[in-house]
Amino acid sequence: MTDDTHDKPDAGGGDGGDALVSAFTAAGAEYLFCSSGSEWAPVWESLARRHRDGDPAPEYLDLTHETVAVGMATGYGLLKRRPQGVLLHAAPGLLQGSMAVHGALLAGVPMVVASSESTTYGDGPGQDPGGQWYRNLSIVGGPHHVAQPFTKWANEAAHISTLPTMVTRAAELSWRAPAGPAYLNIPLEILLEDWDGREAKPVVPPGSTHSSPEEVDPVAQMIREAKNPVIVTETTGREAGGFEALIAFAEAWNIPVVEPDSAVCGNFPRTHPLHAGSDIGPWMDTADLILLVNCRAPFYPPSRRPSKAKIVVIDQVPQRPHIVYQVLFADVYLEGNVANSLRQLAKRAKDLDEQAVRIRRETQEERHAAEQKAIAAAEEKAEQIDGVDPVLVAATLRRLLTGRDGIVVDETITHSRVVKRHLQTADPDSYFYVQGGLGQGIAVALGVKLAAKDRPVVLTVGDGAFTYNPVIQSYDAAKSYDLPVLIVIFNNRVYKSMNLNHRRFYPEGAAAETGEWLGTDLHRLPRLAGFAEPFGMHTETVDTRDALAPALERALKAVAEGTTAVVDVLVTR
Repeated sequence: MTDDTHDKPDAGGGDGGDALVSAFTAAGAEYLFCSSGSEWAPVWESLARRHRDGDPAPEYLDLTHETVAVGMATGYGLLKRRPQGVLLHAAPGLLQGSMAVHGALLAGVPMVVASSESTTYGDGPGQDPGGQWYRNLSIVGGPHHVAQPFTKWANEAAHISTLPTMVTRAAELSWRAPAGPAYLNIPLEILLEDWDGREAKPVVPPGSTHSSPEEVDPVAQMIREAKNPVIVTETTGREAGGFEALIAFAEAWNIPVVEPDSAVCGNFPRTHPLHAGSDIGPWMDTADLILLVNCRAPFYPPSRRPSKAKIVVIDQVPQRPHIVYQVLFADVYLEGNVANSLRQLAKRAKDLDEQAVRIRRETQEERHAAEQKAIAAAEEKAEQIDGVDPVLVAATLRRLLTGRDGIVVDETITHSRVVKRHLQTADPDSYFYVQGGLGQGIAVALGVKLAAKDRPVVLTVGDGAFTYNPVIQSYDAAKSYDLPVLIVIFNNRVYKSMNLNHRRFYPEGAAAETGEWLGTDLHRLPRLAGFAEPFGMHTETVDTRDALAPALERALKAVAEGTTAVVDVLVTR
């Protein structure tokens, strides 16, 4: 077609590319995160027309690796909490990005991921899709079958007439609890089909489900009768208003809050007197009530049941369908919007046993004071150690970020507990731990920066995790889209977690006898900061204690001035 109707998508027609862009626009997607593939030519043409004519469309990000595209959408969604569009290339591109898509599923980030296939292989009427689909790109059953295990929902848009509403459905499904990625297979032939202009209806935000007073009142009574209750949470801070609601709830009842190592974001201020660290162990035999608030997997091993505590699960979707094995030992489920449930419970903090409250408050104050003293002692010790101790790195970052409203994205493994403990984050949306497999951290940090351009964003990452990242493609995205972040590498020149497991499983084995530790040595890697130099980024390598703070200060200054900075810190352990 060459008429004006085809040339202007909003005037009553176009092709499948126009239909897809129109649907993402209606869905409220601010961005299309794309790792280019030949099937997206109709989308590119639609965007070019819209840009020419001044018609609305999501902003298009042209990214050079699938993990970067999905990871940036994940980081952006962690803060914005609404679905964006991700375009990958055919089944191979979907497979390349699958780890990051699975990470988005674990992180609870909504997005609509799309890739393509051919349905005619050149034997049908219309434009030739290209021989690559017949020879290399197609997969038996279609890519939507491949995507099913690592997405919330996966399907095929099998006809141009249903394409816009399939995008709407995918976006609405991805946004509803538990939020996560939905996948659409959109065959190239559909993208090239003539579109009649019927547009998708705008996506409506999820409604709010609330627990009834008849459900909340008994839980409030259980808390009122408890002498030694404790809150355990992993993801409350990921919910809109959840961080603030948890503070109000814990303060109203004077209940300690544990954030276990499985916590995926900041849920409660670590500086708060009611923050009780990351170990649920002290409560396993002493607590008489455990409140699992957005806590997917609180006990490890799963059969490790508290000896006497009643367990209340407060969660909109307690049984996560994407978790293969999940044990909560629930006595009561309080379902519905978590922030609302917490606010309702906070209002019911009346007629309390003042003596019991005073005892647990004083006990927790002593516990918190002891933890703060231990943190200070660990940092003082780190100041005396030759070389750079990981504790010193985290503590220095905390001091430098104080008052800057910073956000930390963490992709460390061996040092993750040190990072959480010594950063002492105290604000909502200030800490996120990268979910799923290693190698997404830089992209997630870039997505966070895209969503919070006025806030400093820091990625803490181990040297092993750093080498899993698509570093060159991530730096290209940072440079191309003006997304300066600070990358701090905790570089101990070893896959430490792997080495620890070898030693744990075989403490007196052949490797312990001969010193032949395989699968762990990273001394052979070149200077990690050097990869950023061709992009004109600020780089530093630090191996002495006195050089650490000045180097991080210079790096943060560079970031504030618009340049990504990489500080490779050679830590002692």
